[in-house]
Amino acid sequence: MSKSYASKSSARSRKGRADGGNIPKLPLFAIGGVFLAAFAALVVFTSMKPPPASAIGGPFQLVAHNGQTVTEKDFLGRPFLVFFGYTHCPDICHTTLFEISEILRALGPKANVGALFVTVDPERDTPPVLKEYLSNFDPRIVGVSGERAQLDPMLKEYRIYAKKAAESGEDYAVDHTTVVYLMDKNGRFVSSFNVGRKPADAARDLERYL
Repeated sequence: MSKSYASKSSARSRKGRADGGNIPKLPLFAIGGVFLAAFAALVVFTSMKPPPASAIGGPFQLVAHNGQTVTEKDFLGRPFLVFFGYTHCPDICHTTLFEISEILRALGPKANVGALFVTVDPERDTPPVLKEYLSNFDPRIVGVSGERAQLDPMLKEYRIYAKKAAESGEDYAVDHTTVVYLMDKNGRFVSSFNVGRKPADAARDLERYL
């Protein structure tokens, strides 16, 4: 081996060790991007965690569609579903109440299960209006309304967003949370309840809390 070849080989070896064996280095902005993505994924994951049971529900006193005063105590002793909406809702409220009715029908008329429909539009949804609207659904669904001072605390207790849309006039819409809650026999929050599946499947799930 010539001295010239040995010298070049040694120089290449030293260069390889100096630059980490030709391993490419990530630029700082790429490393920062990786950590930022990981942090964002962590934030999304934690935000998807369901709220603790104690965070949903609470006492209320409102007026039912039959004119009687209703409180949370009237639902004790049986599981019940809670849904917030309004009678002028264009589609989702009617559909959800129909799905709840189908689940109750699948359970049978003797099943000790309740359902509560709370208006987010008490200015229009008086008890008589609720009574007429709910005549299209299962009679076990109780519609409730009341003064804003009574209703707003319940919206807060159930973590419900509701805001009147910007349109003027009487034919306005109300943006609102459309989740259905399942409460147990003691009035404690169990979980959100999927009413969009087959009624028989949802009924079997609900039977576990009877």
